Amino acid sequence: MSAPGVLSFTQQVWEQVLAKMKRALVYLDAACAESLHWGCGSTRLLEAVGGPACHLREFEPDAAGGRAEQPKAVFVLSCLLKGRNVETLRDIIRRSHFQYCVVVTTVSHAVHLTANHVPAAAAAELEGQQPVFEQLEEKLCEWMGNLNYTAEVLHAPLLLAPVAPYLALTPSFASLFPLLPKDVYLLNSARPDKRRMGSLAEVDATALTPELLLQIRCLVSGLSSLCEHLGVREECFAVGSFSRIIASDLANYAPAKNRRKTASGRASVVFVDRTLDLTGTVGHHGDNLVEKIISVLPQLPGHTNDVVVNMVELTALQAKEENHNMVAPGCLAQSNDTAAKALWEALLSTKHKEAVMEVRRHLVEAASRENLPIKMSMGRVTPGQLTSYIQLFKNNHKALMNHCGLLQLGLATVQTLKHPQTAKWDNFLAFERLLLQSIGESAMSIVLNQLLPMIKPSNQRTSDDYSPEELLILLIYIYSVTGELTVDKDLGEAEEKVKKALAHVFCEESELSPLLQKITGCDSSINLTLHKSQVAVDELFTLLRDIAGARDLMKQFKSVYVPGSHTHQASYKPLLKQVVEEIFNPERPDPVDIEHMSSGLTDLLKTGFSMFMKVSRPHPSDHPILILFMVGGITVSEAKMVKDLVLSLKPGTQVIVLSTQLLKPLNIPELLFATDRLHPDLGF
Repeated sequence: MSAPGVLSFTQQVWEQVLAKMKRALVYLDAACAESLHWGCGSTRLLEAVGGPACHLREFEPDAAGGRAEQPKAVFVLSCLLKGRNVETLRDIIRRSHFQYCVVVTTVSHAVHLTANHVPAAAAAELEGQQPVFEQLEEKLCEWMGNLNYTAEVLHAPLLLAPVAPYLALTPSFASLFPLLPKDVYLLNSARPDKRRMGSLAEVDATALTPELLLQIRCLVSGLSSLCEHLGVREECFAVGSFSRIIASDLANYAPAKNRRKTASGRASVVFVDRTLDLTGTVGHHGDNLVEKIISVLPQLPGHTNDVVVNMVELTALQAKEENHNMVAPGCLAQSNDTAAKALWEALLSTKHKEAVMEVRRHLVEAASRENLPIKMSMGRVTPGQLTSYIQLFKNNHKALMNHCGLLQLGLATVQTLKHPQTAKWDNFLAFERLLLQSIGESAMSIVLNQLLPMIKPSNQRTSDDYSPEELLILLIYIYSVTGELTVDKDLGEAEEKVKKALAHVFCEESELSPLLQKITGCDSSINLTLHKSQVAVDELFTLLRDIAGARDLMKQFKSVYVPGSHTHQASYKPLLKQVVEEIFNPERPDPVDIEHMSSGLTDLLKTGFSMFMKVSRPHPSDHPILILFMVGGITVSEAKMVKDLVLSLKPGTQVIVLSTQLLKPLNIPELLFATDRLHPDLGF
């Protein structure tokens, strides 16, 4: 039996939920569906329902109700049972013939009390009771039309989508992103009667909007359940001001106090703000096939971390555009297929070249096992060669069924290698390397002037030129890797030239992409005037300056840029790498930027006494389990780097990497420029 981890946690919670589903009509929301998709797979749900037909529906206002022969429903929801969510629940039940309803929420009862403004002292007295859930159970019976019918409301912490044994994501928090100085300005203007906050360092939980605070509390509740499953008492640490708020909330989370008293194991939980280093997320240095797959293939509808793999090639249909939607798409998550899962985990942890060879090896072995007429070829792996192996399975139904997962990953690889965006990946990489050299040798104004000729309107662009979104990616790269800016006349002039060129490019787009619509506030290019475009671009540059200054509050992790010398070129040193190296530094200095969050009086006393006596302060390397939570998303390369680093610096430590989503470069402009970080939509 392996040590408990993210997969066992997710599967154990799902098994409790699936036990309720026998012969039920099942409604899932997107985040819970994504957790199921990576954790157990839909086949496990079909087995649990066990009826001749499985009726599975998306939880949404227009969802069809249950017919007379469907008396039982199970709703699995990743949201607070309040506001719009409860209205949708009511409407579905009223247009159905249910006699038995089970509602599962991923949010604990304690957080429901907070959401309903029950003071902490009163909530503590309610231990063991669940009045919010009980009231909803009564309502459910009322909506079903008979108080003698059965209703259950229960909490199941379906927080995670486990992508690998060491890596899991939180789909319902995909849009959670650390605050920036612009958000401090907005917070200040919303509370004119209170003391103004001078910087992000002064923002604490009391200054946040109620919605954001509740969103953080929902996340903390789920993480507390994970720690309970791992059997650990956690010490919380933070790198960055937003992480400090989350870590402090977990450290002082009242429902966790009793659990911590009885826990036998220990763990360190370190939260890190994504905004401290965006270079790795918009950069193309990650020599990883999976990163390219999720960057170039279309996103699986309703998902934040998986892609659409076109399966038409394995059918008798012609590979025309209109046929693509006739066949259900493939995807990357293969939770029920051991061989495909082994290949997926290999792809996550190898370099691009080895990964492609690994795909070929798996295809050759599978074809040999099925006695298919395979022609062996050595040397470089080409998309054509992989396609020829995949085609062998085409008319063999048994072989197709046996290796369906593997063929999905094979086709994902082929479609990525052939994709025009993949060729552009190397252009980005070359330009980023050039930027790294020029940042060390010249002022920021010169670097921006190098970018100017690349800003071209749509009628002058070829497929090799950069689209407006790609230019934003390059700008984020430049500002994030440079860090602290020396603001002078030259920089001001260079920025104005880039702004002017960008504003014109936005205006001349024949069609605005979804991202540009959000940035400019215009749903069509016809409505986008030059003035509106200039206002939007000014706003972008305010945020780019915020990104450049993101590490100003750090004392130790001030830079991710390593200047070149006679012996080596300038390079980028990921902040996560610096954090992990500092955690396992053999000298064990008191961490400067990795702050420990005290949980109540005993910890405060310890910290106080340590000024006079030799009391060892908690250190993140103290415990056998390290949980590293990147707030705002993580890349495949970063997760692999953390796993490998911990293995080399302190073998025997169990490392769990958690994050809000698996990032591709285009996610970052969306999270930075087109997301309301202060007002997440909680449905009420």
